[in-house]
Amino acid sequence: MASIIPSKAARASRFLTFALGSESYGIKVLTVQEIIRLPSITCVPQLPRHLRGVINLRGRIIPVVDLRLRFDLPNCADTERTCVIVVQIRRPGNQVLQMGLVVDSVEEVIHVGDEDMSPPPDFGAGIDVSFLLALARVKGTVKTLLNIQRVLTDDDFDEAAASAAA
Repeated sequence: MASIIPSKAARASRFLTFALGSESYGIKVLTVQEIIRLPSITCVPQLPRHLRGVINLRGRIIPVVDLRLRFDLPNCADTERTCVIVVQIRRPGNQVLQMGLVVDSVEEVIHVGDEDMSPPPDFGAGIDVSFLLALARVKGTVKTLLNIQRVLTDDDFDEAAASAAA
């Protein structure tokens, strides 16, 4: 499935970059609410493996997604650099949902202009890259810019909302 690339003005932006293993990813800063040290996560039975559970963040119950597991990367032990990026996601109907994203480490905030972005490559039929916003060339490296709305599927939204309401 081919991705739909937003307009140049919509793509050029500031991104929070983070690491999962040896790879670097970025999400738009405007979706980030805060970054916190990895808290104790309460497990919720019968959730998919990548939904680690929920956290209590100053009285709010927030579902937590392990991005390493969401991307089918090998699992590894949490470290002192493991943290949670709390983001706001808009669901259909303009409902706002807060979610925590477990990442190996946070790197930096970068500005990426359109001239430094390339559309995701076409991997062929049947490969969905709609969750990729673009690939960015930054300081001699490539960073994968994510459309966080698409990284989390409708099923994730429904399960996360149910776990937060429990």
